[in-house]
Amino acid sequence: MGRQAQAGTGRGLGVFEEGELERLVAAAQAGDPGAMEYLLAKLRPVVLRRCSRFLPHHADAEEAAQDALLSISTHLGEYRGRGSFLGWVTVIASNAARATYRSMRRRAEDSHADVPESVDPRTTSVIAGTRLDLMEALTALEQQHPALVESFVLRDLGDLTYVQVAEELDAPLGTVKDRIHQARRFMRERLAGGR
Repeated sequence: MGRQAQAGTGRGLGVFEEGELERLVAAAQAGDPGAMEYLLAKLRPVVLRRCSRFLPHHADAEEAAQDALLSISTHLGEYRGRGSFLGWVTVIASNAARATYRSMRRRAEDSHADVPESVDPRTTSVIAGTRLDLMEALTALEQQHPALVESFVLRDLGDLTYVQVAEELDAPLGTVKDRIHQARRFMRERLAGGR
């Protein structure tokens, strides 16, 4: 029986036989539709969990996960093995969730309805409120300090190690740590009510 290895950080992608993930990615990149289908099926719960960390409403997280999986399948040929595959997937899932949030926000702002006829659970749940506060703070961070966002998202929301973030972004470890420290300070102040 072959040794088993955890892909990426050992979290989220499940257990693969040693080298299986790399072979699967290579086969999918080479155009094997069965490998692509299997890879996306294995990634789906991981991507959905990542999107759910940003979006409190399940349907919104599902929408973002679908967009992320489509992006993964479309851009898999661009993955060159620089950084971990999990890091690459995390970036795509995070970006899809943030894009879904921005789209929802634009739709809400464009809506001319004064009062919704039914209560939207996205705006009434305590958990939803804290996640939406997080998204608002992330949006502010992105507008005011765009260089800090990706490092922060990968480390604190994507659960990558500092070393993995540095590899993923091809940046010095000290720079990554400094960006994350600055982003955390900004987020802490923003979430505490300081604008």
